[in-house]
Amino acid sequence: MKDRTRGFTLIELLVVIAIIAVLAAILFPVFSQAREKARETVCISNARQVGLQVRMYVSDYDDVMPLFYAYNTQPPSGDPGHKGIEELILPYGRNRGIFRCPDDAGGPAVADPYYGCPGRTSYHSCYGSSFRFSKGSFSVVAGESSQNNEVYTYGNVVTDASFVAPAETRMMRDEMFPFFTQAKYGYVPDYFRAWHARGGSVIFADGHARLTVSGGDFDAQIVCAAGGRSGDINPEDGDMYYWGCD
Repeated sequence: MKDRTRGFTLIELLVVIAIIAVLAAILFPVFSQAREKARETVCISNARQVGLQVRMYVSDYDDVMPLFYAYNTQPPSGDPGHKGIEELILPYGRNRGIFRCPDDAGGPAVADPYYGCPGRTSYHSCYGSSFRFSKGSFSVVAGESSQNNEVYTYGNVVTDASFVAPAETRMMRDEMFPFFTQAKYGYVPDYFRAWHARGGSVIFADGHARLTVSGGDFDAQIVCAAGGRSGDINPEDGDMYYWGCD
């Protein structure tokens, strides 16, 4: 007898395609969540290493916190003369890569011709770090410390003894949190671009780190070395302590 090869019917093919589509719908979000979780883990690990470098710096400089710099782009990161906290603590790790969060997707500010670096795609490549160092936890020196290329005219030296509750005081954080869509944080609409799905890493003045996933938790963290909590109102100026010390 002659063998006959039987092919799939149209119905059978459609059933197989439907099964594959269902499996893809189930598995793709799982893969995406796993990938984001891995990036989140690397981000907080990098931030923790940066925090340890800060602690090593403080140990070598009589318990004085490094000079505060932020968002300086004249010249930008990597060019001679750039000023940033990452430059001060770099000798303790010699790895610029740890100042980058894998989810650093930049933001509108990076494209600004004065405050940013048009043509660069991340906070790390533009400003030198994906992490924000809190002004209230670092030493401001008049005529030297600067932010957005503007030099400060006042000073505030911060030492280990300045922290009333170091385990609660936010020393540094990821640049972007998903809840920064709220106007009170000052990122919308001109400066915000979502990086993380859940939250972001926070490093405290005593060196420990954890993930912060809500605005309530973020606001409850101390942000000024003297004890002002991020979301509380400073009676001296009527603004949240966040604005004066973050």
